[in-house]
Amino acid sequence: MSDIVTYEAEGRVAVITLNRPDARNAVNGEVAQGLEAAVDRLEADDEVWVGILTANTEGQERPVFCAGADLKAINSGKAAELATARGGFAGFVYRERRKPIIVAVDGLATAGGCEIVLAADLVVATERSAFGLAEVKRNLIAGAGGLFRLPRAIGQAAAMEAILTGEPIPAARAYELGLVSRITPAGGAMEQARQLAAQITAAAPLAVWASRKVVLAAAWADDETLKAMTDAEFGSVLRSEDTSEGLTAFIEKRPPNWRGR
Repeated sequence: MSDIVTYEAEGRVAVITLNRPDARNAVNGEVAQGLEAAVDRLEADDEVWVGILTANTEGQERPVFCAGADLKAINSGKAAELATARGGFAGFVYRERRKPIIVAVDGLATAGGCEIVLAADLVVATERSAFGLAEVKRNLIAGAGGLFRLPRAIGQAAAMEAILTGEPIPAARAYELGLVSRITPAGGAMEQARQLAAQITAAAPLAVWASRKVVLAAAWADDETLKAMTDAEFGSVLRSEDTSEGLTAFIEKRPPNWRGR
């Protein structure tokens, strides 16, 4: 994996960092390949249960989490490199995965950068952050999931305004609308993301992953499909070693020792 996307395991949590601050963390081919490789590594590591996705904004006068597609790469004929076969744009927005990813945002997430945020599971943001789909200002449309994920996250009326005007949504408003799970002062996003990750990893991982799967399916599936999926996931979790451990720990009045199996 290149230094343009870094990966660091911290116990049960993996921190993935977009590392192109000089280019406002815009997505080029190297970022797309690096982010896909980082998610592959997260998914393959049995010792890591949750990911945090963040961005290096050092040296930026106005912090930018991600400015979206690298227009220089597109202009030089490398647009196809900004997506991967499995992950879509940035190797991430359509990537199937089992483990939850928290995105920690300190600054502007716009265009494809906002679509990366929308593809994550939970959003922690600083008060100086903002989220926008500015494509209409360039005679483009948000083609990496933003047009349907933003309405799901904040409702059609608020999303329609943001999409048709191209104006960003301030962090406080995004928090009110439900896009952001936790809001912090400037510089505090990673600390809050780590706290949230610690709470998730304290729970049983198999149950967390199964619950995530059903919650995400609720956006498209009917009740009958969701019931069948819930029943299947419930049965799978119930048969696991961790269920026996959880019940035994409850009876013995001690913290459970989850193993993810």
